[in-house]
Amino acid sequence: MTVLPGLRFSLLLATVGRTSELANFLCHLDQQTYRLFELIVIDQNSDDRLVPLLSQYAQRFPVRHIRSPRGLSRARNIGLPHATGDVIAFPDDDCWYPPDLLKRVAGIFAADSGVDGITGRPLDKSFSRFHTSSGPVNRSNVFQRCSSFAIFLRSKVVDKVGNFDEGLGLGTETGRIAAEESDYLVRALAVGFRLEFHADLVVHHSDSAVTYDEVFNRKAQGYNRALCYAMRKHEYPFWYVCRTWLRAFGGVCLSAASLDLAKARYHGNVLLGRVRGFLERS
Repeated sequence: MTVLPGLRFSLLLATVGRTSELANFLCHLDQQTYRLFELIVIDQNSDDRLVPLLSQYAQRFPVRHIRSPRGLSRARNIGLPHATGDVIAFPDDDCWYPPDLLKRVAGIFAADSGVDGITGRPLDKSFSRFHTSSGPVNRSNVFQRCSSFAIFLRSKVVDKVGNFDEGLGLGTETGRIAAEESDYLVRALAVGFRLEFHADLVVHHSDSAVTYDEVFNRKAQGYNRALCYAMRKHEYPFWYVCRTWLRAFGGVCLSAASLDLAKARYHGNVLLGRVRGFLERS
């Protein structure tokens, strides 16, 4: 595989409350066969729990440790000015890269100088609706072809698009706890950047426990509020939004018909979140 000479990665990793998961990411990052990268850890913890862990890798690859208030999008925005690489990525603190991932991404950029951004496929059961075939990313499929920890953007995309919407993403005060990456890519598409999805470019991610309890349902509502808020923000056709409502309503009906009331309640929260998100304004 041809690799673009000198192509450097800046990996912006926002983290809070996790140590063992971050240790796993760092261990796998150190196994990368392609070594032209820097790691920028945006630490939202109120203590120094990460200092000993990060110091273990300071001699292995460039690590920058900066602080941020809570909020995923806010943390990434604080980290962006520190990125010096040609390609910017946004790994989660509970994901991990296969050893050849960065080499493969660099090779894709080298083979196609016209592509401005690449998205890969997350290996996590919660992404069951994610596409499994490669192709362009556009407004119609962006929600099934992007997850933040598997996005790689040329620096010119970030320079043009700017900051993440701090009203979206985990930790935001709005309660819209997702869709910050979808919003970002829709904005990139709107100014003419070309994005490609590579289904065979996988990033591992910790599976989320399916519990259907109050906390799980509250998160489901927050995720889906963000989803349809982003659709409203970017003026998606009403039929497109209605299709997401009908899918959630179908989940309610099918679960109720099988007497799985816990699952029906979950789909009800999904539906409520999607309707609420569409009706909300900034």
